[in-house]
Amino acid sequence: MTATIAIDTPASAVARFRPPVPAPRRTAMGLFAFLKAARQNPITTWMEDHFTAPVVAGDGAMGRITVVSDPALIRYLLVENVGNYRKDDLQRRVLAPGLGNGLLSAEGDAWKLQRRTLAPIFSARTVQGFSDAMNASGAKLARRLARRDGTRVDVALEMTRVTLDVLERTIFTQGLPGDPDALGRAITRFLEAVGPIDPLDVLGVPDFVPRLGRLRARPAGRYFAEVVEALIARRKAQVAAGGAPQDLMTLLLAAQDPETGKGLTDLEVQANIITFIAAGHETTANALTWALYCLAKDDAARERLEAEVDAAGEGDFALDTLPFAKAVMEEAMRLFPPVPFLSRQAIRDDRLGRIKVPRGSMVLVAPYVLHRHRTLWDDPDAFVPERFLGANRDAIPRFAYLPFGAGPRVCIGQSFSVQEAVIVLAHVVRAVRFRMPDDHPPMTPLHRVTLRPEHGLRMDATRRGQTPLSAARPRPSARAGG
Repeated sequence: MTATIAIDTPASAVARFRPPVPAPRRTAMGLFAFLKAARQNPITTWMEDHFTAPVVAGDGAMGRITVVSDPALIRYLLVENVGNYRKDDLQRRVLAPGLGNGLLSAEGDAWKLQRRTLAPIFSARTVQGFSDAMNASGAKLARRLARRDGTRVDVALEMTRVTLDVLERTIFTQGLPGDPDALGRAITRFLEAVGPIDPLDVLGVPDFVPRLGRLRARPAGRYFAEVVEALIARRKAQVAAGGAPQDLMTLLLAAQDPETGKGLTDLEVQANIITFIAAGHETTANALTWALYCLAKDDAARERLEAEVDAAGEGDFALDTLPFAKAVMEEAMRLFPPVPFLSRQAIRDDRLGRIKVPRGSMVLVAPYVLHRHRTLWDDPDAFVPERFLGANRDAIPRFAYLPFGAGPRVCIGQSFSVQEAVIVLAHVVRAVRFRMPDDHPPMTPLHRVTLRPEHGLRMDATRRGQTPLSAARPRPSARAGG
């Protein structure tokens, strides 16, 4: 294992905020207790050993499972021997019915073709070209929050709204049909329905036996498909007429595999747009929600971030001028990783260090565990954004911090998500200061595919900036390539 990552900053000497989370279990659970806990909230099933040992392997309700928290072994698993590990059947059964065969659930040659085809769309230059749209969404949110001075704000809902607004400005620049909030509610319903681990899946019951969660998710899945099908049809007509905007949807329709020249099918375009909406928006909204919660409980971090934002002056923000804002987001995603665990299934027998991995067994890399591992992080449960500044950041092993995964299947939208989150966070901090009310329900992290606050987040807002209350700002079209 890598030595514990120390924090070289005076801030480490002062008391820092430690968000309360479920305590790791010290004793093993029986089958029925495990099934109940896994369905209610899977992060409550982690044992103390998972946070202290580099590898934990054992047989349980889901067969042989190996949990890996050693950065060197994670590199072997996700990079060096990636060909021996595929996405496990449980993940595919849960996600594919609603999200289709996009990048998140595709395997083999289908995944490789899509990845090659979509990679140029998410290049650093292209993503930087979306900063105007992200700033426009952030400024709109800031004006909305400034008008809420002295009131209680549903922060989780506002983060959902702003990330959907970013998608609308970058994927669908001519607007979404109907109420964008309806799309947000559909995403929430879908993830809440498919998120709980179904005992039938754990016990290996055949797929033809109906799952309650998947039945509940069907209306939201149909809604996604109908919305995206209509958008694709409208955009293809505009492309044919020569009047289509150069946003992500147009880029997706025009994308070609650099090796074969083959484009994506309509179903693949649809599946990936649904994935960007359901997974991309949800993870960024949750990360922002957790960051604002931590800032409201940590005066030192909040004051430092306010100083950085104020020093940036008026107007738009740029990612490279907000190092502490980026560190805040990275630390929030360390404590509350958007995707709490990654699972793989061994194609052939293998070994991870001294641990034998049988063919067909499941291997987990759990960012929620890895990011709080006692042998990897100094004061792992504390909110310390300084971990991600300067020499501290350089000392973090590449495979000890995985908010977006790693290896060939690393999240293709990570640069987009980080830029979006940092810009939006800066606009929020410029506009208001949040205070956590004393009567707020516990901020328990709930695992529902992503990691969200179980009871949402409502905080009291005080206007602090000079954000215009009603300034109309032109709606920028998304630009590809700056």
